[in-house]
Amino acid sequence: MTEQEALQWWQRDDLCYRGGELFFSGFAVSTLAKRFCSPSFVYSFARVRQNLERVHAALEDAKLPMGSTVLYAMKANRFGPLLTSLQQTGLCGIDACSPKEVEQAMSCGFLPEQISFTAGSLSRRDVQALARVEGLFVDCDSLHAIKAWGELNPGAHIGIRVNPAMGVSRADNDKLQYAGATATKFGIYEEQLDDALALAQQFGLKITKVHFHTGCGYLTSELPQWDSVIAACLEKFVARCPDVKTVNVGGGLGVPHVANDGTLDLGKWSAVLHKHFGHRKFHVEIEPGEYIVKDAGILLLEKTFEETKQFTRFVGVDAGFNIAPEPAYYSLPFQPLAPRCSGALRKVTVVGNINEALDVWYRDAWLPSLEGQDSLVLINAGAYSASMASNHCMRGEMREFLLADVER
Repeated sequence: MTEQEALQWWQRDDLCYRGGELFFSGFAVSTLAKRFCSPSFVYSFARVRQNLERVHAALEDAKLPMGSTVLYAMKANRFGPLLTSLQQTGLCGIDACSPKEVEQAMSCGFLPEQISFTAGSLSRRDVQALARVEGLFVDCDSLHAIKAWGELNPGAHIGIRVNPAMGVSRADNDKLQYAGATATKFGIYEEQLDDALALAQQFGLKITKVHFHTGCGYLTSELPQWDSVIAACLEKFVARCPDVKTVNVGGGLGVPHVANDGTLDLGKWSAVLHKHFGHRKFHVEIEPGEYIVKDAGILLLEKTFEETKQFTRFVGVDAGFNIAPEPAYYSLPFQPLAPRCSGALRKVTVVGNINEALDVWYRDAWLPSLEGQDSLVLINAGAYSASMASNHCMRGEMREFLLADVER
């Protein structure tokens, strides 16, 4: 990445430098840092709403004869004020993957009928907890799940999660793929489908939905692969389930992390949906999480030190990978920014305070002089950050704040 790209690729109306001062959602980041201290996640609901509305517009363009539903994948970010605000928009339901997530969604105002549950390795306790929620729709991802659900709810309508042995992800990152050449725990494979249909019949279950989610973070260049995944699932699974009314094509819509990623072309994404469903009478569900909230969040951090070790200039901050693990787990870098930017940029490596070698936020980041600056900010911290945090090294302390969607 060049010095110029480092300053330009991520900027937009609500996240940009103005007169050398960094602004997010209408606020100077230096003001937010003083108000909220560090480490703090700050989310812009105005940006969340814009992202949701953009997805709805793309679904309209797809011209789906039986309509569509957006289910927010709450594993991306389960912050209560965020969920409550999402519920109040009326623009989405919830994709949940644990009984506690179902409970959290309902506590924030979502009705059971607005929640779709998909998860694996369900315990007896899980199944019993889910069965108590009348109106909840459950997708069974294994023969085990079909049997367990059928024993408690004979005659129910269910979905099945399938695995086409094909995956899609940002930059073909296998850490982000749920399906592919290597067998995974996710979904029912084609060779298991006969057994799945027989089990459903045994318990009088009607399979009215087919669900597949095969990877995360895909961008425009990965759309041909996503096209192939949909085609395979329609041919190998949906065509063999005569009672299916709904097809859930999963989530995985990505946002750019570096200059050469580019943004996901929703027009081309919409065209793929139209190609496969524009002439078919299926209701279409999608379950984005990352696309809705990731670029709507920043992480405010305190600068702790700056010094050169051998030939690398290190900048330390007061939090580590444990409170936002994606750079360490999935090699998804979080661009660091300075609250104020003036003068030439130089390359630094931003590191955290965890006693692990993988506690590196960003190598060779272009940053201005931090002389007299006490803070740094990481962008793209709205999804799979706080929700995946741990208390490793007993450094799990953090705060979360939601900026209301109001005009300033």
